[in-house]
Amino acid sequence: MIDILNYILQKYDVFLIIFIRMSGIFIISPLFSRRNIPNITKIGFTLIISILLIYSVNGENLITLNGLEIFIVLVKELILGFLIGFICYITLMSLYIAGQIVDMQIGFGMVNVFDPLNNSQVPIVGNFYYIIAILTFLTINGHHILIKQLVNSFNIVPLGQIGFSDSIFQQFIFIFSQIFVIGFKISAPILATIFLTNVLLAILARTMPQMNVFIVGMPLKILIGILTIVIMIPLYSVVFQHIFDFMFSSVVDFLKAVNKG
Repeated sequence: MIDILNYILQKYDVFLIIFIRMSGIFIISPLFSRRNIPNITKIGFTLIISILLIYSVNGENLITLNGLEIFIVLVKELILGFLIGFICYITLMSLYIAGQIVDMQIGFGMVNVFDPLNNSQVPIVGNFYYIIAILTFLTINGHHILIKQLVNSFNIVPLGQIGFSDSIFQQFIFIFSQIFVIGFKISAPILATIFLTNVLLAILARTMPQMNVFIVGMPLKILIGILTIVIMIPLYSVVFQHIFDFMFSSVVDFLKAVNKG
């Protein structure tokens, strides 16, 4: 234990920079930033990973830096950590987009649930998608893969060699565009089902004018929408795995863009 502390004190600058990058990631990333996780747990987890990484991360290029340059490196590392966590966060926001689209179609558009962990109003179906996605993420050991990628980030972008360029903004534009595409694809089967239901209701309204389509249609669309979601549950695990693959690949592409910058 004393040897570890002495080694950390010898390479305090490397340890601090690693800790700052990891802190930025864990502050925003969807799984580790949950409010039900105590702050002391987050800090302790970040410290443990930083201590483990200090033995493998090369910080020789930091030796010649003065105090001001170290401060600039710390700010860049914090921004880099924030952006990595933000990519993970906005990727999972595609689930809320899909849920919002579904809610509008099946009649839940005016109803939201309060998420105390995020302190925000979220769509009912979107919150359901998010819970299923997190469970799938843990089932496939996605948190292990994420930690491995965070460790690999120091190989792709060494300490003190961060460069921000226009390619980073292009990368974020691509990610944002894909989020809406993913959200629409997730909601597409339910949209198709509700569309066919509306066609059926229109036919019934023409053939049976005395029937109140609004009174019949609202509960019918809710029932059909929920049944479609239940039927689709076995397929969601596969869909969510593709979303996580996109998230991991987006992080790697972003790190490569930062390295080129």
